[in-house]
Amino acid sequence: MSAQYSGRRWQEPAICRILDANLDRAREGLRIIEEWCRFGLNSGSLANECKQMRQELASWHTQEIRASRNTPQDPGTELTHPKEEQRSSIEQLLQANLCRVEEALRVLEEYGKLYHPEMGAVFKQMRYRVYTLESNLLAYQRHQLLTRSHLYLVTSTTDQLFTTVEAALQGGLTLVQYRDKTADDEIRLSYAQKLCQMCHRYGALFIMNDRVDLALAVDADGVHLGQQDIPIALARQLLGPQRIIGRSTTNAEEMRRAINEGADYIGVGPVYETPTKEGKAAAGLEYVEYAAKQATIPWFAIGGIDPSNISEVLSAGAQRVAIVRAIMQAEQPTLITQYFLSQLTRQQTLRSLEARVSESHV
Repeated sequence: MSAQYSGRRWQEPAICRILDANLDRAREGLRIIEEWCRFGLNSGSLANECKQMRQELASWHTQEIRASRNTPQDPGTELTHPKEEQRSSIEQLLQANLCRVEEALRVLEEYGKLYHPEMGAVFKQMRYRVYTLESNLLAYQRHQLLTRSHLYLVTSTTDQLFTTVEAALQGGLTLVQYRDKTADDEIRLSYAQKLCQMCHRYGALFIMNDRVDLALAVDADGVHLGQQDIPIALARQLLGPQRIIGRSTTNAEEMRRAINEGADYIGVGPVYETPTKEGKAAAGLEYVEYAAKQATIPWFAIGGIDPSNISEVLSAGAQRVAIVRAIMQAEQPTLITQYFLSQLTRQQTLRSLEARVSESHV
């Protein structure tokens, strides 16, 4: 280290105190994120990235910097904000700590330039790594929740839209698509914002039908595209890698193309004729059986599925279903949501038992 930096360091003890506080802040924030990556997401790669950065921060947290600490006379220990006193969800907790780490790294980058010639560049690059971690963490959480979601509510036009969706969320729903082909954009934007906030409050994914622009505007978790909508590649370019893209398919060729083009999930149907897809012939249970054998990404059987026929859809191989009228027009959306979820869980349990019996006979 040059004499210039060594001399300046002793002339400015406040610099060391700033570095000490922000090294602590960044390490603490990363540890909170790391614990969720490890125990909440079971992601070794994300947890390891947090650990690596924590260790790099520790290497800069020298005894000399630590010695400058003066907690009893630090006025910042008395400062607080009401938002720091509560966390309403894991998402909010993670976002708060990611912001905490990013802000601390920016402080370290700027004040570090006064302490050591390499410090500014090191923490600038680490800040970019945290930005990437944030994107990867959000994408991982979304895709993991998509994989765990077996019931998908696609909305229809109704005066009880918000009441019905919230009732379904209260029943355990974790995936919602807002679909309205006729409303003005101003209304769709307003409704999408409210539904997105509602879904996130319940820890559910919110998907926008057709419109990539509105999905971006309301910070939706993704978009669902029909066969006549924009290409998946263009949607991915606009939405980025962290959001979910779904595609409707009605036959084997459309399924193959959607998977090859990078869809995160597909709709398989319509299984039965439905007024939601007026004039479109049913793809039938044969297509469900085909998807069960050939699909390599999550897929949802959709189209006319209700309590009277869900058993045969599940028997055909479906593990996930998308529902429209059976929930949106239900007198008790919470109960019907719970019924569908119970049927899906029961089917998963039976398949798991069958697989174990089969393995025991091998």
